[in-house]
Amino acid sequence: MTRLFYSILICMMIQSSLLAQSISDAPDYVCPPCGSSCDSEIFSKPGTCPHCNMTLVKKNQIKKIAFYLQDGVEVLDFAGPMEVFSYAGYEVFTVSKTKDLIKSQGILNVTPDYSIDDAPKADILAFFGGNAVVAYQDSAVIDWIKDQTEVEYHFSVCTGAFMLAEAGILDGKTATTFHNSLNSLEENYPEIEVLREVRFVDNGKVITTAGISAGIDGALHLVAKFQGLNAARRTAFYMEYDNWVPGDGLVLSGDSPYRIAYSSPELIDFVGTYSHKGSTTFELTFNPNDQTLYAKIRGVNYPIFHEYEDVFSDVEGGDAIYFQRGEKGEVIGYKVEKNGEVFSKINCCTQLEK
Repeated sequence: MTRLFYSILICMMIQSSLLAQSISDAPDYVCPPCGSSCDSEIFSKPGTCPHCNMTLVKKNQIKKIAFYLQDGVEVLDFAGPMEVFSYAGYEVFTVSKTKDLIKSQGILNVTPDYSIDDAPKADILAFFGGNAVVAYQDSAVIDWIKDQTEVEYHFSVCTGAFMLAEAGILDGKTATTFHNSLNSLEENYPEIEVLREVRFVDNGKVITTAGISAGIDGALHLVAKFQGLNAARRTAFYMEYDNWVPGDGLVLSGDSPYRIAYSSPELIDFVGTYSHKGSTTFELTFNPNDQTLYAKIRGVNYPIFHEYEDVFSDVEGGDAIYFQRGEKGEVIGYKVEKNGEVFSKINCCTQLEK
């Protein structure tokens, strides 16, 4: 009897330990930094922040990104990626040679958060074009770049690639830059394979992009690498970056996030008109250009993203959509709760044309 009691007690202790471990392993979700009080709140599941409506992200996925800005830096070179990384939930800070005021493109005054003397450690170092010569011909700046040995990734937009080239980070690698500077990069750094007519090049830990707006594509690519393609798609939708083509660059690393789970004919199977709560209906359409399904609600097309099998997620990333199939394998409806009510598919509808 005593032996049985101890056996039961040990089993209970093991179960309790496993439960505690499971709870501790559950990811925490946080609001992307927006400067409001909700920045400090912790959430237990994905969704949107109830205060600022931004999509919550896993706390352990937040990257610290240092944007090096020089006087004369191009506005969109850094502002585009800054928008992407900010919405994706990363912590972005600016660094320059000194903390003196710099003027971006002769228009925008920017006060750097840090100088190269007191900048904190970053997971990613990012460099941008626009008067880049003042940075890559400055030995103090190049020495600072070389000293950042704990950086996980290097990222450049436009002629920001010249800073990485001067620091030796692009040696033996493939890269791109602003179209007017391709020849200069090739001639001055012969150890780099310079590519033309490509939006970005991913060497694994070093990502370079073409000029100006291409930085947005490169930043979205990094989000896809770190958090998955659907996270990047949500960011692009939030930014209304409708012309983004996922994977429109050269990925030389083995961690490409652009593996389409469904082919076009299979996604078309989901197209149709569906019933919804409150006796309402909505149309589900398919855009072959971006391989995405869209739910048309009140005249607005909201994307839904494939997760696995017949499970999709909404644009906010918080709610799963469980599609149901009939005996012949045809899509007959969906659930918004795994064991909840089935909302039926009424009929087929016209595909979305964008």
